[in-house]
Amino acid sequence: MNEHVFYIVDVFAESRYTGNQLAVFRNGNGYSDNEMQDIAKEMNYSETTFIISDEPRDGGYDVRIFTPAEEVPFAGHPTLGTAFIILREIVSRPLERIVLNLTVGQIPVTFDYRGDDLDYIWMQQKPPQFGETLAREDMAAALGLDPNDIDASFPIQEVSTGLPFIIVPVKTLEAVKRARVRRERFFPLIEQREAKAPLLFCPVTYREENDLNVRVFVDYYDIPEDPATGSANGCLAGYLVKHRFFGSDRIDIRVEQGYEIGRPSLLLLQSEEQDDEIAVRVGGKVIMVAEGRLSRE
Repeated sequence: MNEHVFYIVDVFAESRYTGNQLAVFRNGNGYSDNEMQDIAKEMNYSETTFIISDEPRDGGYDVRIFTPAEEVPFAGHPTLGTAFIILREIVSRPLERIVLNLTVGQIPVTFDYRGDDLDYIWMQQKPPQFGETLAREDMAAALGLDPNDIDASFPIQEVSTGLPFIIVPVKTLEAVKRARVRRERFFPLIEQREAKAPLLFCPVTYREENDLNVRVFVDYYDIPEDPATGSANGCLAGYLVKHRFFGSDRIDIRVEQGYEIGRPSLLLLQSEEQDDEIAVRVGGKVIMVAEGRLSRE
């Protein structure tokens, strides 16, 4: 029987058991691809990560990310949560920056400190790529909404910073709460699309200090709704700048997510136009929850 050491962290969490939980395994070079996939299925978080080696390569740490169903090239909260474990358990000293080697490429992660204590962790995502737009009536039907619930001033659009999402501007918080994926309408709509998950955002929030409320549905991946999604919010940050949602070519905002499922999360988004590209940074806090061992025959 083999025992696999792992760590549980809460990402984009202001306190323990908020945010999005993640399992991080070390010594990933000891697992086959099938073993990593099986472990991710057993852990049953939205993603599980594997640090392939404690030794950096080409200036970064090799990391692989698996959902219970498949390996993915990039995901936001696994990037921050894994960087936190590398800093805490492998490097074991304060650093301002480390790099993760992901399938999508190298992702820099930086660390802010308040005195001697780690505060916010930030990742620099790939510049967003903007895809097709979708019809308001089709998306409304797929989400159980009325077309008038969706803000026609801005497009429904596929956006990717490594993992694609469908960005959906919604007018009211009531509509965000009411939304549900209607599989019989949603799945045919995305069948031929790279983006498989919608991000709904609304300028009305539960907490007045926040700028946007966000909800992300991940029914396609057969996992529960995400309480905090760094990759999707990176796509949102680029979308907000491209379409001047706040009337500016730069943003520095607070985004709440997960309130509808009882796991309130906080994500910080910074984005601005730089020449012909849009730069995106996503930040938040990471909190250590537990260390465990998974026994498998």
